[in-house]
Amino acid sequence: MSRFIVRRVLSTIPTLFMIVTLSFFLIRMAPGGPFAREKKVPPEILANLMKAYHMDEPLIQQYFRYVGGVLRFDLGPSFKYKDQTVAELLGKTFPVSLTLGIMALAVATFLGTLVGIISALKQNKWQDYAAMSVAVLGISIPLFVVGPF
Repeated sequence: MSRFIVRRVLSTIPTLFMIVTLSFFLIRMAPGGPFAREKKVPPEILANLMKAYHMDEPLIQQYFRYVGGVLRFDLGPSFKYKDQTVAELLGKTFPVSLTLGIMALAVATFLGTLVGIISALKQNKWQDYAAMSVAVLGISIPLFVVGPF
């Protein structure tokens, strides 16, 4: 059992590496940038900002800097909130996210168990079909639709 768990944990490393790589290059390919706003920034200031955030370096160097920062849990400065890092912002909001996640897991576990019991007790009856239909519908609806509810 422990070998299985170790293999599963180790298999997440390539997955996380791919997610980090894809997110880096997708963000870089998107039009605009962190300093593109409605108000035009003078070229001198834009050049200073690009240099300060290492965005004037070659893309591959930016990538290795980014991956190195992620490995050290240094996600860099926030472009939106001055004088704060991304790690600080995540640290402030993590307790709320954790609470919401635990509550959602508890509700899903309770409702899933309830639906499972109903389906087992009323096998091949209308209650079973209704419970399974609701379960399949719940799985099929994208999270961004269910999320606001």
